[in-house]
Amino acid sequence: MATESGPGRDPGTPPAEPDAQASNRTTRRAAKGRRARDRETARRVRTVAIWVGVAVVVATAFTLIALGEEPDDDGTQVPPPTASELADTVQLLGDAYRAQGICYGWRLDGGRTSRLSVGSNLGDGVEVEDDPRCERWVKIAAVVTYTSESSESSDLASYEVTSSDDLAGIDYETGLKRLDLPTDAFVDDPGWAVCRAAVFLPLLVAESGAAPAAPTKTVPPGSAQPVPAALPDSGGDFWRDRWAYLVGAGGLFLITALLLTVGWFERRHQLPPPGAAARARRPPASRR
Repeated sequence: MATESGPGRDPGTPPAEPDAQASNRTTRRAAKGRRARDRETARRVRTVAIWVGVAVVVATAFTLIALGEEPDDDGTQVPPPTASELADTVQLLGDAYRAQGICYGWRLDGGRTSRLSVGSNLGDGVEVEDDPRCERWVKIAAVVTYTSESSESSDLASYEVTSSDDLAGIDYETGLKRLDLPTDAFVDDPGWAVCRAAVFLPLLVAESGAAPAAPTKTVPPGSAQPVPAALPDSGGDFWRDRWAYLVGAGGLFLITALLLTVGWFERRHQLPPPGAAARARRPPASRR
């Protein structure tokens, strides 16, 4: 006799998966998607890190090249007289020439730059020694040398006054010191000092009795000022001498830190999430 069975599944329908297996599959798909996203993020971070590293290397290289090709303007360039100082000096020396009949001139050499400034009562750029218009003449020649900022040596200055034979017995050096123009003034402001010394020469000649007094205005306008104070201490030479190397070292440190950060990021996102290994080793739930 046939037995009536209760409601049940169709014999042709596959058995339903247990809830645990469905949950595991969902978890695996989610983890796979998360790992894919992490790999893509790591790839982008690595690309950015590479470009940043290249930029830092290029910037550091250009800095070092620029320092290697740096011109002589590293603190050793001696400043010449300004245009107004030259114009005033030529005018005052011209007045002295008309009063005394003596030519007065100057010359400034700056380190490796000879004839940085040359002039006389005859004009800017005109010397007096060999000019036929100057039978009697006096000239001051100054040499100023600035050392580089990384050097421990001091800046140097010296000057010499030469003249025609009949004016050679005058003590010009003592007179310039008495007029508050020592060699230190040539270090502090070479252009101003050589022009001021030139316009003092007619006064010293007149004091010696070799010529009548020149016009009393013997200091160019704008030069009637105290001798410039000594330059302030520029500090130690350690950082000035080594800052380029410190910039390079800083760039390399930045690149190293960037690469370590990228490596840590990739390593962290390549590891499976906590508990994933244990779940992978767990045997699937048995069917009942």
